[in-house]
Amino acid sequence: MNKHYLYEKSVSCLKVLCSDIAERCVGSEGNRKATKFFRESISSSGWEIICQEFDAIDWKDGGSVLKVNDTVFKVFVSPYSRGCSVQSGLASAQNISELENGSFKGKILFLHGELAKEQLMPKNFVFYNPEEHRRIIALLEKSNAKALICATGRNASLAGGVYPFPLIEDGDFDIPSVYMTEEEGKKLIPHIGKEATLHSESERIPGTGYNVIGKKGKDGSGRIVVSAHIDSKKGTPGAIDNATGVTVMLLLAELLKDYSGERQIELVAFNGEDYFSVPGQMKYVEANQDKFGNILLNINIDGAGYKKGKSAFSFFDLPDDMKNKALDVMKEYPGIIEGTPWPQGDHGIFIQYGRPAIAVSSQWFAENISNQTITHTPKDNIDIVDCHKIAEIALGLNQLIREI
Repeated sequence: MNKHYLYEKSVSCLKVLCSDIAERCVGSEGNRKATKFFRESISSSGWEIICQEFDAIDWKDGGSVLKVNDTVFKVFVSPYSRGCSVQSGLASAQNISELENGSFKGKILFLHGELAKEQLMPKNFVFYNPEEHRRIIALLEKSNAKALICATGRNASLAGGVYPFPLIEDGDFDIPSVYMTEEEGKKLIPHIGKEATLHSESERIPGTGYNVIGKKGKDGSGRIVVSAHIDSKKGTPGAIDNATGVTVMLLLAELLKDYSGERQIELVAFNGEDYFSVPGQMKYVEANQDKFGNILLNINIDGAGYKKGKSAFSFFDLPDDMKNKALDVMKEYPGIIEGTPWPQGDHGIFIQYGRPAIAVSSQWFAENISNQTITHTPKDNIDIVDCHKIAEIALGLNQLIREI
C-alpha cells in the first residue's frame, strides 16, 4: 500500500468527517453518522467491532440578549446552559472572597476578573478538576443567583482557540449562564446595582452516542491501544481536533488488515473528549477497570497533520526498549520528530493508570498549545491539514506496532 494511496484516502476520509457531516458534537445526529462511518470502514478491513453506547445531550443555541435600561450588551449562550428570561438586579464578583461573602439570591450575577481567568472544569469531569474550580462551582450553586454573566478572554490550554471562551460549559450545572468579551464586560461594570434583563434561548436535547472499538490479534501477552477522539465542538469542522486522528486510525485499519500477531491491537474511537462529562472515556474506563494492567502501550492521536512544522511523537514513561524501537522507526520518516510532552488528551487516561503512552500530534500545536487560536473555531478546517503528513504518520505507526 503506497503513500499516494494513503494520501488520497486521507483526503477522502477528511471530506466525509469535516464536510459531508455538518458537525460531530456528542449526542448529535452528525456524531452518530461519524461513528457509523468509522465502524463500517474498519469492519470492511476485517476488524472485530465493539460499540459502547451511552446517553448524551445535544444542545441548541437560540441566542441571548442582555439589556440594562436602554443599553444592549452582546452576550453568547454558554454551551449546554439552561435558557432563561430574567429581570433582576445586577450584582458582581471578581474573586473567590467576593463570591463567598456576597449576597446574590435572586440576582443576575456578573463574574469577571480572577473568577473568569480560565474555563471552569465541569462538575463531573474526573480526569482534571482543580480544587479551586470545584470551590467556585459550589459557591455559585449555593448563591441562589438567577443567572450568570461571565466576561472572559483567551484560555487556549483549557478552552481552545475561541475568544471569548465560555467560562461554564457543563450540562450538569443548572444556573443559566451567558458569556461576553472582557471589553464588553468593562462596559457593563458601571451598571452594577441596576436592574437588568437577560433573555437566553437554550435547549438541551436528549440523545445517545457510542465509542467504536476495533480489535485484531490474539488476546495474549499485552494490548496495544491506538486511540483518537471522534467528536468535535459545535461550530467547528474539527479537522485537526480531531478528524485527522480518526483518519490515521482508518489508514491503520487497512495497513494492519493482515495482522494476526500475538499482541492484541485495539483501535478506539473515543467519543467525548470535547464534551463536558467525557462519557465515552468514562465508558471505556468502566469496561477496562481491571484490565489496564495488560495494556502494553497507548498511542493517542490528537492534533496531527497541521500544515506547519513536522509531526511529533511525545513519549510518556516508555520502557527503554520500546522507546528505542520508536526512535529507530522515526529515523526512517523525516517528517516525524520526538515532541515535547503535553498532558491535554486521552493519553492522560492511560498515564493515570500507569501505562506507557505515545501522544501523536503536530510539532507546531504541541509548542503553541497555550496560545493558538484555531481549535474549537471555524478555522479548524481541511485547509490547514497536510494529508501527506497523515499518510506518513500511519506508515510509521504501522511499522512501530508490528515491531512491538
